[in-house]
Amino acid sequence: MHAIRLHAFGPAENLRHERAEDPVPGPGQVRVAVAAAGVHLVDTTQRAGDPGNPYGLPELPAVPGREVAGTVDALGEGTDPRWLGRRVVAHLGRTAPGGGYAELAVVDAARLHELPDGLAEDHAIAMIGTGRTALGILGFTELGEDDVVVVPAAAGGIGSLLVQYARNAGATVVGLAGGPAKVAHVGALGADVALDYDDPEWAERARTALWGRAATVVFDGVGGAVARAAVDLLAPGGLHLVFGWSARGTVGAGPWEPEPAWLAERGVTSRNVLGPAMLERFGGGETGLRRLEELSLADAAAGRVVPAVQRFPLAEAAAAHRALESRGTIGKVVLVP
Repeated sequence: MHAIRLHAFGPAENLRHERAEDPVPGPGQVRVAVAAAGVHLVDTTQRAGDPGNPYGLPELPAVPGREVAGTVDALGEGTDPRWLGRRVVAHLGRTAPGGGYAELAVVDAARLHELPDGLAEDHAIAMIGTGRTALGILGFTELGEDDVVVVPAAAGGIGSLLVQYARNAGATVVGLAGGPAKVAHVGALGADVALDYDDPEWAERARTALWGRAATVVFDGVGGAVARAAVDLLAPGGLHLVFGWSARGTVGAGPWEPEPAWLAERGVTSRNVLGPAMLERFGGGETGLRRLEELSLADAAAGRVVPAVQRFPLAEAAAAHRALESRGTIGKVVLVP
């Protein structure tokens, strides 16, 4: 088979498309002929050798990638034979050695989800990790017709889904993105107001477009100056739900942690919604993760949301990483062997 191997931490060019030995599934495992593999911003920090990334650093050489979808073509000892030939998707987990950037990948059978008819592998990839996170974030609020929601990074994988879920709930949505193409994408998703956060007047434009209505929820995956301006749009009693800071590395970027006194003065609640707090709402631990995965896949299969996907050939994994790092992608980035 062919796979992407990382032999040394560093720039995207260190990702090499090479021939590799076909992996063999062990007890309780399956081998998947990969039709789509997910790429995450965390993958880029691992590749760069950043010890602060949440998954730690792999032993080298390594095959990155923690999300795969495809068809089971081999079984390990003791694995339920019903899986053979089935279309599946799986998240390989935080502690797994990776292995998704390849034509063949070994997966623990306990992590598999069978794909519903009509759900494409690349869309399943967008829901197995990104989709479960979006649903977990939504679990911290109950949106309705009276809500005004602000979604920074609304053209990203999570943001694209949050826009759709909020619109489905009847909320008014302000979607922010960087550049005309991304703003157009956010508008096409159904956002009531789509604005370019690189425009220094975007917050004032949002106020004008909302005819004086204040926001009730900010879904913040960006951080920095954009988050600060978005929270200023919140009414007293509003929620600032933080799940990342993708603008890190740009001017005015990084995590933004408002002072308690500042929040109290405005009557705003700010909280980080990733980690144990999210999982506990859906059953805790692996049970909570699997429940979120099931719900997100069902939503995509039923057409309640349509994930945005940007595809790259497996051999161009380095280009996919560069595009992610430069914020040049729309939706979930997927490698296709």
